[in-house]
Amino acid sequence: MRRSSNVAAPLLAAAALAITTGCRKPEMQRCVDENNKVVDDSFCANQPPGQTQQRPDGHGGFIPLFIPYHYYYGGWGGYGLGSAVGGGSNYPDPSRSYVNRSGATTRGGFGRSFSTGGSGSGE
Repeated sequence: MRRSSNVAAPLLAAAALAITTGCRKPEMQRCVDENNKVVDDSFCANQPPGQTQQRPDGHGGFIPLFIPYHYYYGGWGGYGLGSAVGGGSNYPDPSRSYVNRSGATTRGGFGRSFSTGGSGSGE
């Protein structure tokens, strides 16, 4: 029986893509203010992902609540206090992992983290 090379090529490409995406370095997770300037991580302690929350308005709808400090995921910029960030998102991508200033890594936006033994400065 003869096998088709038209099937093998896409399978090999898919396998290569799966292997390389699994080896991706963690992206940065920084606590920022409303102007996307990096602040100390303590300002974002116990904050949910994203910049806004909602509360019921009493009539079946919701009112957005602005949270001045939030985590910023990925993009450009550093960990230095006061530095600007951009090109990322207010929400974590479930397929990626993120590392904060202290070296703790968060996986996929599910709130689970572990320490990677970072130096604590992150700069």
